[in-house]
Amino acid sequence: MSDSSLGHHSMIEKKGVQTTDHNENVDHELYVDTRGPNWWWKYRQMFREPMAEFAGVMILIIFGAGVDCQVVLSDNTGVASGQKGSYLSISFGWAVGTALGVWVSGGISGGHINPAVTLALATYRKFPWKKVPIYIFAQIMGGLVGAALVYANYFHAIDIFEGPGIRTQATASLFSTYALDYMTSVSCFFSEFLATAVLMIMVLASGDKDNMPLPFGLGPLFLFILILGIGASLGMQTAYALNPARDLGPRFFLAMAGYGKDLFTYRSQYWLWCPILGPVLGAQVGAIFYDAFLYNGDDSVFNTPDARSTQRRRDLGTLA
Repeated sequence: MSDSSLGHHSMIEKKGVQTTDHNENVDHELYVDTRGPNWWWKYRQMFREPMAEFAGVMILIIFGAGVDCQVVLSDNTGVASGQKGSYLSISFGWAVGTALGVWVSGGISGGHINPAVTLALATYRKFPWKKVPIYIFAQIMGGLVGAALVYANYFHAIDIFEGPGIRTQATASLFSTYALDYMTSVSCFFSEFLATAVLMIMVLASGDKDNMPLPFGLGPLFLFILILGIGASLGMQTAYALNPARDLGPRFFLAMAGYGKDLFTYRSQYWLWCPILGPVLGAQVGAIFYDAFLYNGDDSVFNTPDARSTQRRRDLGTLA
């Protein structure tokens, strides 16, 4: 095989390997295309992972905020003849959005689609810290764009529901999270903290080969069940953000759409300490619990060999 037979656009490396011909055993040289089929391919590799995170969160918000809008806005007879759905519909919509968001991103970026998960994996599972800022930026931008697309889709229904040009918390809550009136600040924080800790424990358990790891490709189905359960069990009081990008990205969009400063002054900067700090700290504690008490894998900082173990392995000749 000649270089020219692979196409003149390719940059070729040759690696010596043995392969089997259909008719006889022969030695071939493996030709590896290191640049790709066209000019765009190499540029795509530079931002493929963060774009997967962007797409995953965008899909999450399209389904999640979309079901919020459909259920709530259809309660107005000017929007629809009858309400299209219930709280159970909302739980299903967010579960579907999570599953499909991970489906589109999981094989490329790991399917974090959540800054709290990204930070926990960097802290305890050796996910590269250098990737954390671009992942989080992409996740938040995915939330912003997803909210913008849903807003554009339901723009006329929102006008009917609130009045032309009127924008209040009544429809802001379709995109970002708000707490029920009876909730105290401590209760709000604890609700998000608890739900995200449970989320993180289950995410880590699903990938633990020494526990009950998921068969390949079933991650989205697992997350569908998990988010459906969290929504049905723990979601009512704070709208279960669980994910800073799920709240902050849409909240940035709402500010651009004219919803005003109440987005950020509600309950003394609720946007910061509840849907951002609550999930981030909850994911950290969930990861600490799982790795400290249940996980035996060597990719956790809790299982880093100490000096005695390292010396013993050297003595036994098992450490290079």
